[in-house]
Amino acid sequence: MSATSRFHEVANDALVKISNNLWPEAKLALVIYTPGEPGKDIVLKDQGIVLDEVISTLRRGGLSIDGDNAYKRDLLDATVGAMAMGVQNNNPPPTGHWGQRFWDIGRAERALTEELVEVLKGVQKRCEGMGYVGVDGQYLKVVQAAIAKANH
Repeated sequence: MSATSRFHEVANDALVKISNNLWPEAKLALVIYTPGEPGKDIVLKDQGIVLDEVISTLRRGGLSIDGDNAYKRDLLDATVGAMAMGVQNNNPPPTGHWGQRFWDIGRAERALTEELVEVLKGVQKRCEGMGYVGVDGQYLKVVQAAIAKANH
């Protein structure tokens, strides 16, 4: 038997003994890691454990949202992606998905941009209708540049 297999066996036996002495609804998890070597990670957990509850417990124990880890990077990438999809009115999340909130934020931001563009187009038409374009057409150029920027 390899040293790793023997460790798993001993750790599992120890966790069973500890678990037998916990209150009935309590769950137990053991995490062993070697910094920079994820291949050596070991996660042992009770049956029926809810990993979201483990994260919440670690948060109460000092886990910070300010730290750097792959889970948070992935979550934030997904959040930014949901907002970007909302801006593009593309690929909405399934009903009830947590990303809907961020997709909706993207949609709302796009709606504000579209509203701004319409206002600027109205300003442009009024300026043109009144023959007011500013010195060397500068005023009109500023409005046109603002419309172009808002559309990106």
